[in-house]
Amino acid sequence: MAFTNEQLERYSRHIILKEIGVKGQKKLLEGKVLIIGAGGLGAPAALYLAAAGVGTIGIADADVVDLSNLQRQVIHTTNDLGKPKVKSAQETMQAINPDVKVIPYHEFIASDNIRDIIRDYDFVLDGTDNFPAKFLINDACVMEKKPFCHAGIIRFQGQLMTYVPGAGPCYRCIFRQPPPKDAVPTCKQAGVIGAMAGVIGCLQAMEAVKYLTGAGELLTGSLLTYDGLKMEFRKVRIPNASKTCPVCGEHPTITELVDYEQTECEGAL
Repeated sequence: MAFTNEQLERYSRHIILKEIGVKGQKKLLEGKVLIIGAGGLGAPAALYLAAAGVGTIGIADADVVDLSNLQRQVIHTTNDLGKPKVKSAQETMQAINPDVKVIPYHEFIASDNIRDIIRDYDFVLDGTDNFPAKFLINDACVMEKKPFCHAGIIRFQGQLMTYVPGAGPCYRCIFRQPPPKDAVPTCKQAGVIGAMAGVIGCLQAMEAVKYLTGAGELLTGSLLTYDGLKMEFRKVRIPNASKTCPVCGEHPTITELVDYEQTECEGAL
């Protein structure tokens, strides 16, 4: 694969990095990343992955752009109100970088379609806003042996971790099942500072870039938390993959995907 003069200029700041170089940029251009959720987390992640030249980016979201989204979902503008989020995101990403192929999925990701969708991708970003979706993504990625990066934000706090098959615990190893309904306040109840989505969403994009290029160390076996008010990051080692995990353990009891009851914006966006 030969770079055009325009590509050499566009990606010059990547190419001069010894950890990326020409070989790493080629891997990015050949890479495929799926972003589930075109909201607070998915928006900055999508912008930076498109700018980085990730060759194929899928983006899945069933919602349309709402005025309350614009405080944190920076991929959309006021002119996009009422437009499907995936369409708005696609237009912005391709305006940034025409090298990128964007595949929009204007549909709910559920147990009956998620495995077919994630199967075509190298890495998955969980930018969803509720616990049922997060557990669904985890279980599907474990079953399909797909690496993914989980993240969640609320108020002035955020967290993320990365799962790579065979290299560390999955989300369900740490959080066995969704919390009871109404046990965690929603974003509408608790609020979220807009810039928090940018901080954590960009870190998700970084995990995807590192996975595709092989640069650095991933957040496998670690949970990274961020407190925006105290301006403190904390990286916590988490236990190895649990042998008794119901989905990735030695004797899994979850062998089929389940759609748990959804609660809007539960502890995330």
